[in-house]
Amino acid sequence: MLQRFDERNRDLVVNVNGRLTHRSEARISPFDSAVQGGDAVWEGLRLYEGRIFKLGEHLDRLRTSAAALGFLQVPDDEEIVRQIRRTLEANRMWDGVHIRLTLSRGEKYTSGMDPRLNTSGPTLIVLAEHKPPVYAREGIRLVTSSIRRPPPDVLDPKIHHANLIPSILAKLEANLAGADDALMLDTRGFIAETNATNVFIVRGERVVTGTTRACPEGITRATVLELCERHGIPAEVRDVSTTEAYAADEMFCTGTMGELAAVVELDGRTIGRGTVGPLTQRLSELYAAETASAGTVVLEPPREAAE
Repeated sequence: MLQRFDERNRDLVVNVNGRLTHRSEARISPFDSAVQGGDAVWEGLRLYEGRIFKLGEHLDRLRTSAAALGFLQVPDDEEIVRQIRRTLEANRMWDGVHIRLTLSRGEKYTSGMDPRLNTSGPTLIVLAEHKPPVYAREGIRLVTSSIRRPPPDVLDPKIHHANLIPSILAKLEANLAGADDALMLDTRGFIAETNATNVFIVRGERVVTGTTRACPEGITRATVLELCERHGIPAEVRDVSTTEAYAADEMFCTGTMGELAAVVELDGRTIGRGTVGPLTQRLSELYAAETASAGTVVLEPPREAAE
């Protein structure tokens, strides 16, 4: 899953609090809360032919996370969408784009942890990149990490916060093991998610995914469950152990950046036949059809596409 530099991103225009600048000149203050303590929330969005898939759900999660952290000021949805649109237009983007939307508590008047030091309002960062789905279509390999996802009484996973050190530590373990990503368990030993995605297994004709006790309520995860219900695919949400994953017929991950990706190996064990399984393939196709027709229009078609 090593991402490589895309030449189309060399001269990206980045949006920081409404200021559009070349990527090499984009700056936030060293007093910003994101720098001081990872005190920020974020969303990953994907642009499909001028439409952002599940934009409303992403903005709802951003707002809920900001409220949980006690942010006193949050731009309204119209302003956030306006800044996203300005960024996409400045980069002449239309399709195959991933957008990293970050909202920090803002700049402090002096260094410190106390949120009362923030008096200047939030910082909104819109980073849009040309980026196709990041996982190999033929499947990925995972290893189980020693880093655990905490329960809500330690840090509620419903807060989509920007302090990603546990994920980074898990990813380091995966890198050292030569795997694509790390599978992370909760403190009880059940599967939570990977360092970057939600996880599903398939047993027979039934799709199973873990609860959200120790992982974010993924929007792609929710979409897959909706597709299962709509198309008569049995689906279940419950605790899932690694033993069940080892014995699964199929396994796959979900996320905005990578969409659906088959898992063909876990901890050196081959999952199913070691290839993309039929139900994973079917759900991938249903998801692709959904993203090809649904979403919030933020851009008009480019002139050459309209003609």
